[in-house]
Amino acid sequence: QRQLQQSDCQNALMKKVFDTHMLFLQINQSAAALKHVFAALRLFVGKFPSAFFQGQADLCGSLCYEILKCCNHRSRSTQTEASALLYFFMRKNFEFNKQKSIVRSHLQLIKAVSQLIADAGIGGSRFQHSLAIINNFANGDKQMKNVNFPAEVKDLTKRIRTVLMATAQMKEHEKDPEMLVDLQYSLANSYASTPELRRTWLESMAKIHARNGDLSEAAMCYIHIAALIAEYLKRKGLFSMGWPAFLSITPNIK
Repeated sequence: QRQLQQSDCQNALMKKVFDTHMLFLQINQSAAALKHVFAALRLFVGKFPSAFFQGQADLCGSLCYEILKCCNHRSRSTQTEASALLYFFMRKNFEFNKQKSIVRSHLQLIKAVSQLIADAGIGGSRFQHSLAIINNFANGDKQMKNVNFPAEVKDLTKRIRTVLMATAQMKEHEKDPEMLVDLQYSLANSYASTPELRRTWLESMAKIHARNGDLSEAAMCYIHIAALIAEYLKRKGLFSMGWPAFLSITPNIK
């Protein structure tokens, strides 16, 4: 335990132990075995929260990805167990942040949903059922009644549904490049307050533009990404100009 807790749980041994836990979710298991895997993960997150909610976000992102995959499982009991673990994980994040927010798990879950849409085609009734279970946990958690945690959970599940709906529309319009980019643009705008996700969707837009030969539009996406990063660096005190550095290229950068 002492070795695992070195450098705020950011160490090579922690990565090995975590990867071993993840292996149980990556290789097909029976529903009975998965029940024990989820229990082990609850203990693991409870004992070493700083491995997930401090420093690098890699472990948090990987865990969110694997749990969400289980939320789409064909076994109802596994769906329920995975939803309970996900709720527990967000609650731990909230407690770790001194009851202020679940920013890290929110961001990593949205990123994982975006990845899973491409990898596993989630979003059907099974996944919607899991989101409903998570909302029910938030509504029924008496200990969290007087803090903003239930509202944050609801906001997250609402945003996940928005991403799923937008992606379903994108599939419908994949042969209409202008409509497709329009949908991506509105999704990027919905993440104006989350630079990392806004950047993800702007990059995705740029790829579609480049594929269609619309190079000036692709360039515009990349300028917006650069300005977003410049603004972030300015707030960190690492770059003096921020987004106005790009005004000479386009007034659209405002």
